[in-house]
Amino acid sequence: MTVSAQEALERLREGNRRFVSGNRGAAAHIGSIRWNALVEGQSPIAAVLACSDSRAPVEIVFDQGPGDLFVVRVAGNIAGPSQIGSIEFAAERFGTRLVVVLGHTRCGAVRETVETVRSRREPPSENLRAIIDRIRPTVEGLLAEEPGLDPDALARRAVRENVRASVLRLRQGSSALRSMMKDDRLVVAGAVYSLETGAVDFLDDPPEAR
Repeated sequence: MTVSAQEALERLREGNRRFVSGNRGAAAHIGSIRWNALVEGQSPIAAVLACSDSRAPVEIVFDQGPGDLFVVRVAGNIAGPSQIGSIEFAAERFGTRLVVVLGHTRCGAVRETVETVRSRREPPSENLRAIIDRIRPTVEGLLAEEPGLDPDALARRAVRENVRASVLRLRQGSSALRSMMKDDRLVVAGAVYSLETGAVDFLDDPPEAR
């Protein structure tokens, strides 16, 4: 059954509140009947583009169980071609109405980009460069606005702006996703998970979708 973007968003918010309070629900515990149903297919309520950081496990943070979330994880929660394609797959194949880009505080990929930009050094490998180059414009933009930002403040702000940049890439970098958003069949939202508190802060109130 298709879940609306607004319902999915509220379920994620409620799940995170349970996680923060330490009162996790039964979603993570799955019986044999539901396992058998998942073998036959899936209907995730949301797709989440998240960072690979081991301290930010998406299903646990939102207190969701198997089959509830279609999760794409990559260092720095960047939106490159393969990540965008994965989100397209979830939206087109499973009818998922909500996409969340989830960043987190103290992100190592963001910190690495800050250090690379400030020191003007080369990334240690071409593969890592592919990640850093996706985050670099955000860091350079913040430095252009406020050249005096210290590294910690720059990294904190860059985490949030990097989420917004990935949201923008998903909204504008895919004709398939744009078509769904135009028809009010998809919402793409950004959020930041706090390692310190466990709370997820949605950056903007996403528009309603049916």
